[in-house]
Amino acid sequence: MTPAPTPPTPPTPQRLWMLPVPAVFLLAWGGNHFTPLLHLYETVGGYAPWQSNLLLGMYVFGLIPGLLVAAALSDRYGRRTVTLAGLVSAAAGSVVLACGMDSFTVLCIGRLFAGVGVGVAMSVGSSWIKELSSRDYDPEAKITAGAQRSSLTLTLGFAVGAGITGVLAQWGPWPAQTPYVLHVLLCIVAALPSARCPETVPDRRPQDARPWWRDLTIPRASRRPFLRIIVPAAPWVFAAAGVAYAVLPTVFEESLGDHTTIFATVLTVLTLGTGSATQPGVGWLNRVTRGRALPVGLVFLFLGMVLAAVTAATGSPVLAFVAALVLGGSFGICLVAGLLLAQALSTPQDLAGMTGIYYSIAYLGFLLPTVLAAVTGGTEYTAALAVVSACCLVCAAAVASGLSPRKK
Repeated sequence: MTPAPTPPTPPTPQRLWMLPVPAVFLLAWGGNHFTPLLHLYETVGGYAPWQSNLLLGMYVFGLIPGLLVAAALSDRYGRRTVTLAGLVSAAAGSVVLACGMDSFTVLCIGRLFAGVGVGVAMSVGSSWIKELSSRDYDPEAKITAGAQRSSLTLTLGFAVGAGITGVLAQWGPWPAQTPYVLHVLLCIVAALPSARCPETVPDRRPQDARPWWRDLTIPRASRRPFLRIIVPAAPWVFAAAGVAYAVLPTVFEESLGDHTTIFATVLTVLTLGTGSATQPGVGWLNRVTRGRALPVGLVFLFLGMVLAAVTAATGSPVLAFVAALVLGGSFGICLVAGLLLAQALSTPQDLAGMTGIYYSIAYLGFLLPTVLAAVTGGTEYTAALAVVSACCLVCAAAVASGLSPRKK
């Protein structure tokens, strides 16, 4: 008698969280691989510096809807549908950017699509990975695993995307098109594991559901700690990254000439690579400091800003790499520590919404390079970075005070 065939073994629960990782990784890739190309668009495309900076900023206008609207919609209609829609948006953005070198308007539209994709990754993708890292899906996961896994995926996507794009732009064929074509192909591949990943949002009856935009609120009980701790800290997360790989390369633009692109690429990869390396240690840092990893990260960020100011004053490339290392490490600590606190203040019903709000505030810091360029004229950053350093230290003190137990 022929034995019955053995049914296929389902994926182990501990591995399910990895299914949406390629999508989140590629969405982050699509948002940051434009950064090393700024010099290319100025030299080859003939765009003025203000135009290239505006292209970088247009990304934020797509990012905010991707963070907030997509987060609320995914709390209502599920993570899988919205994540796949984000992949479509990111791929469309790369197609538009690949075809738009000669049109500033077309490039702006492509950046908007890319921003939407990153917003979906940060809010919806991060929430999906966190939920798949819970005890229901991964019994052996630590309580901090979800935040660490999602933030590490995002950071690696930012770093790898910028690194590969910078190399292709410096030495590859068709530098303004090849990076985008590669990204589109990888997005198609990344959609496959996401499509078979289990949905973590329970079905809701339409008649019982409140309007989706009501999910974009902070729970009443969490508003005070959110305002005292998260708001002063979150913008410094991407301010650190922005100073490291958007401000520091401009200090050396005249001396490096055509090599500015690869120099900016190295600073970007160094910053985000260090950020990736520090993120797994945030749980240990929280234990050692009794839950004060966030102000510790802000203190290191202050030191990184001081190093950036000294770099601008001395013009030392070696010091620029040291500043990037410190800023990258503090970026990684602050990103995970802030996300852990924000998600701890949320309920299961508004997890993606709170994650989106946190990242929206954090991304305001990405506008710091634009503000510094406007204030300084893009020439002398020393005094401006010194002021930024002082502001960072004040925020670190405010966050530490907010985390301290109140005396009765």
